[in-house]
Amino acid sequence: MVSYIFGPVPSRRLGRSLGVDLVPFKTCSYDCIYCQLARTTCKTIERKEWVSLDAIISELQSRLQSKPDYITLSGSGEPTLYARTSELIARIKEITQVPVAVLSNGSLFWRPEVRQSVSAADVVIPSLDAGSEELFQKINRPHSEITFAKMLQGLIELRQEYRGQYWLEVFFLNGLNTALPEIQRIAECVQRINPHRVQLNTVTRPPTEDFALAVSPEKLQEIAEKIAPNAEIIADYRHIDTENQFTTTREDIVNMLRRRPCSAQEIADVFGLHQNEVLKHLEKLTRSGKIVPERRADKTYYKTPANREQK
Repeated sequence: MVSYIFGPVPSRRLGRSLGVDLVPFKTCSYDCIYCQLARTTCKTIERKEWVSLDAIISELQSRLQSKPDYITLSGSGEPTLYARTSELIARIKEITQVPVAVLSNGSLFWRPEVRQSVSAADVVIPSLDAGSEELFQKINRPHSEITFAKMLQGLIELRQEYRGQYWLEVFFLNGLNTALPEIQRIAECVQRINPHRVQLNTVTRPPTEDFALAVSPEKLQEIAEKIAPNAEIIADYRHIDTENQFTTTREDIVNMLRRRPCSAQEIADVFGLHQNEVLKHLEKLTRSGKIVPERRADKTYYKTPANREQK
């Protein structure tokens, strides 16, 4: 059975986030070098009903007992590629008062219909990773019809029209967009967009490309002071959920790892389990071939074989 809902997962911004996956794995308008889900296999700007709206709502209803803080449209690709986003948000609000967040790469808001599709969301979190066309192409590797100028104008127009909370994420990569001229260009873009919050992020899980390098907390703090007065560093999540409020199965773990590589401790934090119990699950799943371990930077992450093959 195909699952469209995952989590709740611990989000550094949204607490217990119940994810909604709206497109097939790695269907995206970008092919970002830092993506934790490997290379984009379907790079597109075509919006359509990739999965059944009724199926999403049906599964979501069965998962609301997990007590999420947010229902987050995100997942395996770019959620605004889903043509019925506006209808989906409306139907979610008919069945629950849990706020809806849209986690987007920000690439398609130059289209009026895309801006309208997220207008009823409580929070929209788009990304901006560059301040120039050259760096935009190098970091985000966008679809050929998306230019930096077009993308930036879309982010500006979304801010002008949207009435909910607008949080802008900026992803920094050591040696790529961390030089002072690049920081200044990004700061100028942030000023033009004028989001409610600016959230700085960097690599925390194995990226698609080995040259996508993390920035130290100290360096991020220096950058934050140059970006905007309301810039903040997104802290690593720790112990967001300490109670086992729902039944954990190995299928739940596999579904999560299919979308994002995690360490044993991160899985324990997600499901409110002791790490020793998680390690037992991981051992059995590894032996059965459903997941594979990968050592990166003195830490072991677990992912599905499909994700490993697509890297």
